[in-house]
Amino acid sequence: MGLGQCLAAAFLLLLGESGWSAGQRVVTVQKGPLYRVRGSHVTLWCKVSGYQGPSEQNFQWSIYLPSAPEREVQIVSTVDPSFPYAIYTQRVRSRGIYVERVQGDAVLLHITDLQDRDAGEYECHTPSTDERYFGSYSAKMNLVVIADTLSASMAPQVLTRTDGDAVELTCEVSKFTAQHTHLSVGWYHLHGAGDHRAEEVLTLSKDFVLKPGPSYSQRFLAGNVRLNKVGNTTYKLSIEGAEPSDQGQLYCEAAEWIEDPDGMWKDISRKQTERTSLVIMSLGRNISVDIAAAESSLSEGDALQLNCMVGAKKSGSRHFQVRWLLNGVEVARVDPHGVLILEGEYEERAKLGQLQAFKQSNTVYVLTIYEVGLKDDGTYCCSVSEVRTPGDFHSIHTILSPGIQVNVKQRESRMRLSVSTSTPRVVAGDALILLCEVQGATSPVSVQWWHLPPQHPGPWVLVASMEQDGTLSLGSTYRDSGIWGSLRLEKASSGAFTLVIPNTLDEDDGGRYGCEVTEWSRGQSWTEKGETAVTVSSMGLGLHATLRSRTATVRYGQSFELICQVSANYTLKEVPVSVRWFFQPSLSSGHYHQLDHSTVACGTAQPHVQGKAPLMKADTSFRLHIHNAGPADNGMYQCEVEVWRRSTPLLGPPAATTRSNPVGIKVVLPESELRVAAEDHSVEIAGGADTAIKCRITFAQNTSQFAVAWYFLPPPPADASPVQIIRADYSGTLEYGAEFSSPLQKSRFLSQRVSNNVFWLHILSANPRDQGRYYCVVEEWRWLAGGWYKLGEEASGRTTLEFKLPGHELQLEKTNRSISAREGEEVTLRCLLQGARLPDTRLSATWFRGNESSHIRPLLTLHHDGSIEYPQESLAGRLHLRRPAANDFSLTLHSVEEGDAGLYHCWVQEWQHQGEGQDWALQASARSEYIQLVTIPMESTVLSRTCLSPLVLNFILYLPLVLIPLLALAVFCWHFKFRRSKKGDITGDQLMELQGVGGVEKT
Repeated sequence: MGLGQCLAAAFLLLLGESGWSAGQRVVTVQKGPLYRVRGSHVTLWCKVSGYQGPSEQNFQWSIYLPSAPEREVQIVSTVDPSFPYAIYTQRVRSRGIYVERVQGDAVLLHITDLQDRDAGEYECHTPSTDERYFGSYSAKMNLVVIADTLSASMAPQVLTRTDGDAVELTCEVSKFTAQHTHLSVGWYHLHGAGDHRAEEVLTLSKDFVLKPGPSYSQRFLAGNVRLNKVGNTTYKLSIEGAEPSDQGQLYCEAAEWIEDPDGMWKDISRKQTERTSLVIMSLGRNISVDIAAAESSLSEGDALQLNCMVGAKKSGSRHFQVRWLLNGVEVARVDPHGVLILEGEYEERAKLGQLQAFKQSNTVYVLTIYEVGLKDDGTYCCSVSEVRTPGDFHSIHTILSPGIQVNVKQRESRMRLSVSTSTPRVVAGDALILLCEVQGATSPVSVQWWHLPPQHPGPWVLVASMEQDGTLSLGSTYRDSGIWGSLRLEKASSGAFTLVIPNTLDEDDGGRYGCEVTEWSRGQSWTEKGETAVTVSSMGLGLHATLRSRTATVRYGQSFELICQVSANYTLKEVPVSVRWFFQPSLSSGHYHQLDHSTVACGTAQPHVQGKAPLMKADTSFRLHIHNAGPADNGMYQCEVEVWRRSTPLLGPPAATTRSNPVGIKVVLPESELRVAAEDHSVEIAGGADTAIKCRITFAQNTSQFAVAWYFLPPPPADASPVQIIRADYSGTLEYGAEFSSPLQKSRFLSQRVSNNVFWLHILSANPRDQGRYYCVVEEWRWLAGGWYKLGEEASGRTTLEFKLPGHELQLEKTNRSISAREGEEVTLRCLLQGARLPDTRLSATWFRGNESSHIRPLLTLHHDGSIEYPQESLAGRLHLRRPAANDFSLTLHSVEEGDAGLYHCWVQEWQHQGEGQDWALQASARSEYIQLVTIPMESTVLSRTCLSPLVLNFILYLPLVLIPLLALAVFCWHFKFRRSKKGDITGDQLMELQGVGGVEKT
């Protein structure tokens, strides 16, 4: 047995030990999630192994959409043509989605034009051909569709250079993909206009490696060909010492790459720029002439630029006359003085600014036709004649350049049209709003709106039109503005035209509305049409009610009036009319309820007045008066109008009913005149003593009641948000804040009102933890129209509570202000006490955590008797206070999590026993500086911190794991071969058998 055959057998043995079994069916699909851009061609592979039955297996692909993750949507099958759901049938038939069989048990799913709706979880299923079910028959993966944000641009131009000159080209490349992607940027060279095989010049790969093309390798190594990134998006190609072989067309290509879960990098988007024509002139004894175009394939209206380049030795002292020819006919001529000479139609075009020719230098002559037409299509060349002197009309000799073919295509409109409506179903009297959106138009457009009523075979009726200059006109049917209101056709933006019919009459205003847009350019026009349908429902007799008010804001105690204006296309005086009023309070989310004020007006009925709100009728308007407005009148009002037939007034249901628009009335409460003392104070007490914080009202109305809330701010340097301690409402009901709701805190913090304008916050048995700033917020409440209402609030000044300790000051060692830790690791926050402590004393320590915008919370407390308290039990398993020394109170946090980030500090206290039968007293304390803990997510691995590519790093990490068992098996095989060689040669059948083993194809 050879060494290679032995290694192959050993590799198969490793696969067998890893769990691979020929009797177990396994379906494998491409790893996900895959990120692919919209509009790209995507392939997903799927294969099956360990199967029984025929060698050609069948495959079925399905998708689970994010909107319905539990629902299977069938896409395509290799065996069942009816397998696809309706939404995929057309794409499968048109080969937009198809399956390519790579081999009998492996296929590729192709999606040629990826769309947003293709995102989801894909499942590859293989129908069973086995005698019994054993293994897996399907596999899933995720496909994510992202936007194509890659762009690459370079303005097309014609560059003329002489041998040895420098050439510089810049390419703008950018992307805005949210995923982690890499860019590659390369420059490519085409030797001729018909050359489709681009030659690589220089490429910056996705791994930031510069790679020259074969023809440019030596010049790259010599430093004459360079690619530099200038700024964030600009890539510059520099060629020093241009050579004749550089002549041709240059362009830039950018690619965006993403790393798939299998570790392979995939280019998800590629973009090419416009081409730059580079002409290299070689100076010799004779004249050489060449012609180049910035772009040779044009559409009507584009600009054509032709450069005629003259190559001659000592060209600066020679004189040339240049002519441009189209299909052998002269277009323009520039004499040795640089004077332009034109004849015929080209002279007229030059006067209109459509044509220009000039002498850029003694060797470069430029012809520009700004708006080409079909007549400008053909073969262009330039003729150069050298004369002895600028005034000499006899040429020494004349050289004709090669011809260049310019193709001019007839201009086609890219205009697209969409017609929609925001009012597909309205009631007669309501407005119709129709929108016509135009995209892709590059010239002025005219718009016409047409209408086809329902159940009418035609013809269409013109509604309104707008010319290119914005001139408006209405169709003959819509010119009576008194019927339809102020019908409007507006240009909302450069491509959006809105038709508004403010007042529909009846069902005939429904039907189909069509928008016809015509684009005009250079005597040509293109027309696009679109339509949308609307439905107008009848309002009976065209009844309509409008509610309005002279004011929307009313002061407390004032009166206001609501006016319900009724209109119809008939005389309301001749029919019975009733009006009902409805109200919805501003604090209510329910339905409107009816006010107890209604009226029935038959012909010329008299006004009806009832209670607080008199109701008056004048012709077709009804007025509701509200006197002495109060908070209960704050809300939305509506009026409802009903009409009856004259023959049977008030009997049976009304002939028509309509409710008006809602009108909001806001009742403004009286302004608060509350004033609270704003002076800051400082209070100093000893540990364990009681103290009180005062809150005083300096001015308020005698009829007001007050609610007071007390707040606490921890001491600097933390600038945390205030924490509510306790709130007493105007009736005396107490409510404690979340941080002070424990029974111990409730027994220590008490709120007391000692007079009409003085409140006290009592703190019993104060301890150093209570140090900080306290203040109150007083709310003014007043009884208004049957209820209590809050008029305003004001905060007091801050009272700083400080402790005076009898002992000396403690000093803590300064530590790092910021520490970083990775999630899952262990971190230690240092807290070291400096100096010697007093005899017969004990120490306690507390660790706190709190962000700058939240309250500081205790994490762990070591009491002076050695006991440890965990205020937050959820953290008890991850917190550990190690004391390698008596003055070391460092905190260790196990398995750091993202939520552990924030500000930490420790507080050390010194206690001294007061004597037999007495308690321990606080002598001194000290707070440490704040330590900022920053957590690093687990995604930031060694891979992201090294310069090695993922493939190289994985190879280095896993190579020893593969080589060690393979080397061991190689030694075993060598030993086996050595022993076999002593026993004799191997027979031919045995050799074929061993070769068969070594040649087993891996699945």
